Amino acid sequence: MKKRDATLTRNTKETKIETTVNLDGPFETRIETGLPFLNHVMEAMACHGGFGLEFKATGDLEVDPHHLIEDCGIVLGQAIAKALDNYNVIQRAGFFSFPMDGSLVTVALDLCGRPNLIWNVELDSLPIGGVDLKLFREYYKALADNLKATIHIQLVYKDNDHHAVEAIAKAFGRALREAIRPTNAVMSTKGIINA
Repeated sequence: MKKRDATLTRNTKETKIETTVNLDGPFETRIETGLPFLNHVMEAMACHGGFGLEFKATGDLEVDPHHLIEDCGIVLGQAIAKALDNYNVIQRAGFFSFPMDGSLVTVALDLCGRPNLIWNVELDSLPIGGVDLKLFREYYKALADNLKATIHIQLVYKDNDHHAVEAIAKAFGRALREAIRPTNAVMSTKGIINA
């Protein structure tokens, strides 16, 4: 099987991001975004997704974390899509429910070439680690758009927002791992995935 990895750089007036994704290993993870809670969330995603991720991002945090968080989703989605190269030789869809203490999250995704995010998540307005938690919707929207994936995220219930956001990342990682599992058949009645 062809090695599934990719390296990308994105430079704008608002952010500078470099990343390398290794979907099949090595599984080293080094993430530096300037936002420790975002680092934590991305590390959880890579760990439970079973892929290596090196990610270095800087941005105009003095303005607001919005640009950086959204652009991290853009670059991660593009890198995973580039590493896969061809959606026709993978399982395509994945699903996982992750329980984290008193929180439960379900993520279902389809690498189908049609970007869409369904975000059934209610979070409080208090930030964690200086991050407005509502920005995680922007992160996953950017990820869905650039991965060309349909992603459904359902927060069933929560005991606190930290566990909810972390469980989303872990469930996403597990669902993605299932979706990118190699197969010998094209998982579409059309005979091709429109990615």
